[in-house]
Amino acid sequence: MGLIRIEGMEFYAYHGCYEAEQIVGNRFLVDLTMETDIAKPSQSDNIKDALNYHQAYNIVKEQMMVRSNLLEHIAKRIIDALYDTFPQIKKATVKVSKLHPPMGGQIRSVSVEFTK
Repeated sequence: MGLIRIEGMEFYAYHGCYEAEQIVGNRFLVDLTMETDIAKPSQSDNIKDALNYHQAYNIVKEQMMVRSNLLEHIAKRIIDALYDTFPQIKKATVKVSKLHPPMGGQIRSVSVEFTK
């Protein structure tokens, strides 16, 4: 087994419960960890044997463009889409962070982490 991590994926999107968030948008960070068997690709050096992390990034990007009210909803959609595409995933964790959320104070980020 091995872990594939894609960290610090940054997106500008229009997620949030408040109207201003849906109009103005905000910056989001996504971190992804996927557990999978890496024995075959580590021997073959062939992308066809591997969990293609470029394709995984595109799945995250696609899901981040779908407007949502809640970070929880985004995280679950990402996980579900990854499992639908990559049956070799044994376990995955996605962390979705909204940077500088409009909460009336100095807050670096608020995050939701989802594991399946």
